[in-house]
Amino acid sequence: MTGSALPWLVLVPGLACDQTVWQPVLPALAELARPWVPQAAVHDSIGAMADALLRDAPAERFALAGHSLGGRIALEVLRRAPQRVQRLALLDSGWQRLPAGEAGKRECASRYALVAVARSEGMRAMGERWVPGMLHPEHIGTAVHAEVLTMIERQSVERFAAQQQALMRRPDAADVLDAIACPTLVLCGREDGWSPLCRHEEMATRVRGAQLAVVARCGHMSTMEQAPAVGDALAAWLRAVGPSTV
Repeated sequence: MTGSALPWLVLVPGLACDQTVWQPVLPALAELARPWVPQAAVHDSIGAMADALLRDAPAERFALAGHSLGGRIALEVLRRAPQRVQRLALLDSGWQRLPAGEAGKRECASRYALVAVARSEGMRAMGERWVPGMLHPEHIGTAVHAEVLTMIERQSVERFAAQQQALMRRPDAADVLDAIACPTLVLCGREDGWSPLCRHEEMATRVRGAQLAVVARCGHMSTMEQAPAVGDALAAWLRAVGPSTV
């Protein structure tokens, strides 16, 4: 296929991320799809993020991949317009709402604390506290670590704060998972401490026919930590034959 004939692939970054998070895997997808990353904007709800994606998407139908918060946005796109999504990939993500009780209070406190650091000391200082927990221990202090910090430093505090608000008000998407009928990949780093493997195993069980990919020696930032393995998994997903193909 020529470039103009390739299907569109919408790639949704996660919290405090931009197109950089997808760059390492693009070479593996170059002959399979045309990538498009939503423009950065300030929205404080996952629904508003999904609406903006649907409004701005480059085609009526497209393949859709989301990393972390981007996976939750992708599920909200499925809720609103399932007919537009030809296939779905959820990377290092989740579907459940904020937990009730003390667990929810602790999560909110942690998120508010990160926003407070970003406002008082800047996004890089926030990233220096946050990123080590996102990476496999082998990647702390490496070029990957530095690249993640540089990406975070580029983000605005206002957008980061709005994204945190959206995550604290995130909807439950269990009903969306149960209704998915397109070819679906569920992928995570084996050592992802932010969105653990057990969560992805349950997501893969809920989605009819989903493929589960577990990436070794990898934390939450899978596309940047283990690009060859993630790129191969995404390429196989784009080639897969299913009830609705690209």
